[in-house]
Amino acid sequence: MPEKKLWGGRFEQGLDKKTEAFSASITYEQRLAPFDLQGSLAHVTMLGETGIISSDEAQQIADGLGLLKDKLEAGEIDFNIENEDIHMNMETHLHKTIGPVAGKLHTARSRNDQVATDMHLYLKATIRDVLGLLHQLRQTLVDLAEDNIETIAPGYTHLQHAQPISFGQHLMAYYQMLSRDADRFEFNLKHTDMNPLGAAALAGTTFPIDRERTTELLGFAAPYANSLDAVSDRDFILEFLSNSSLLMMHLSRLCEELILWCSHEFQFVSLSDAYSTGSSIMPQKKNPDMAELIRGKSGRVYGNLMGLLSLMKGLPLAYNKDLQEDKEGMFDSADTIMTSLEVMNGMLATMSVNKDIMARATEKDFSNATELADYLASKGLPFRQAHEIVGKLVLDCTKKGTYLQDISLEDYQTASPLIEADIYEVLQSKTAVARRNSLGGTGFEQVRAQVEAAKKALL
Repeated sequence: MPEKKLWGGRFEQGLDKKTEAFSASITYEQRLAPFDLQGSLAHVTMLGETGIISSDEAQQIADGLGLLKDKLEAGEIDFNIENEDIHMNMETHLHKTIGPVAGKLHTARSRNDQVATDMHLYLKATIRDVLGLLHQLRQTLVDLAEDNIETIAPGYTHLQHAQPISFGQHLMAYYQMLSRDADRFEFNLKHTDMNPLGAAALAGTTFPIDRERTTELLGFAAPYANSLDAVSDRDFILEFLSNSSLLMMHLSRLCEELILWCSHEFQFVSLSDAYSTGSSIMPQKKNPDMAELIRGKSGRVYGNLMGLLSLMKGLPLAYNKDLQEDKEGMFDSADTIMTSLEVMNGMLATMSVNKDIMARATEKDFSNATELADYLASKGLPFRQAHEIVGKLVLDCTKKGTYLQDISLEDYQTASPLIEADIYEVLQSKTAVARRNSLGGTGFEQVRAQVEAAKKALL
């Protein structure tokens, strides 16, 4: 015989079984169980302290919640789809453990404020975990950048060789992106660190509850100021999903570059076997599957954001059953970004940089053309004229199959008498990189400054 619903007093007939399964959320809400118990313990503590229930009743319930916590940690709690959600599952177990007094736990609260509290507690803990993983990945990038300050690499625009740069500078660009991600998650904490408990269904309660006390007990910064907002707000989840999408976009961009860099055409880096796979038919293959998976998983995180935005856009205040759909995407995105951060960190920490190959890639190209144009401009020639002269020289070299460093001094001086013998030093890739010491530039001293500032920020 099915268990009687805790809300079933008004109903004469039970739910259709397919409808019951369709409506239930316990299959994925199980992971909220420790947070549900945490919220219930704070609530019953407050009920006892305010005299809304007796001290003995509050103690019995608190002891029962403690027993459930022990059972949960031991894997001894069974979740029943007939009890729909995490709240009614835990309350049913509490009834079985301590008897009818368990029914007093739900005094002055609703599942509406209860589930909001659970999600605030879950996401607050999750964001802190994400920030920890972001810190580790940023540290790995800084360490790698420090080892490659004077590693010369081609810099690209339009995926075409543009100018030679420090590979450390390239890596530090991703450090900056991830630092902004960390800032966004830190700000996300501000809106997550709020207590909806006590808002009840939507209008608050007639009982003399102490919301400041539950806020203190749960470690929140402040209670929601409006009960309608408290039970219907999912902005904190949307912020998390938005931040997660930006983070995955940054990781995906880096993965795209890693995939290119470890290809036969580039050979700039070699990924560890621990982060690569082979082919079932081609024995020579070493595939950057982990980078490809991170790149691919960005799409599911974007989808979770779009899903919740679409869900929220037409909801009137306050709670609606649609909001049951807010959790799976949140859980999935949290799992995805944390795993992606861990894998990315390991992939970068074990990656080998082929410094000589990177440097050689800047020698048989025209990425030093800007150096020649700047050289002429520094001698007083208007930059546009310098640009035209160099463009013509590049065109001539292209037709001949030569490069700027192959042009004789006589031919250079025919193109412009301003060009002198020191041009060959100027055209060297390492010289070109070292001289770019404008603030934030790729010059070695500037990259060292970026690395040192990052090391201080990560302390």
